[in-house]
Amino acid sequence: MNQTQSVAFGNSPIKASNVIGKDVVNPAGKNLGDIKEIMLDPVSGKVAYAVLSFGGFLGLGEKLFAVPFSALTYNHEQDDYRLDVNEERLTSAPGFDSSNWPTMASEEWNRDIYKFYEKRPYWEI
Repeated sequence: MNQTQSVAFGNSPIKASNVIGKDVVNPAGKNLGDIKEIMLDPVSGKVAYAVLSFGGFLGLGEKLFAVPFSALTYNHEQDDYRLDVNEERLTSAPGFDSSNWPTMASEEWNRDIYKFYEKRPYWEI
């Protein structure tokens, strides 16, 4: 007899527009930036990345980072997302500017991003 284990429903789905603009902070509560975009896998429907904006002033000189969504933890009390990466490590993360997005269809690029954040690629989960 094949039995499947039921997983309890624990979180209400939210709109991507409610996530875009949320602050991302490190474990010490220091602001690392905010979420500019949510990247979805169009076939599986899985969330691949949150695109984090970091640095710059008034949108000038800011750098964008594709952060695996699985690397973020939502904090209900502060209504922000936690990323367990310090500011120095984030500055060395693979990033890009808003006018020159990477080819996200590249498996190598995707694997490098997930490896940097020490997360399992979303397509393997």
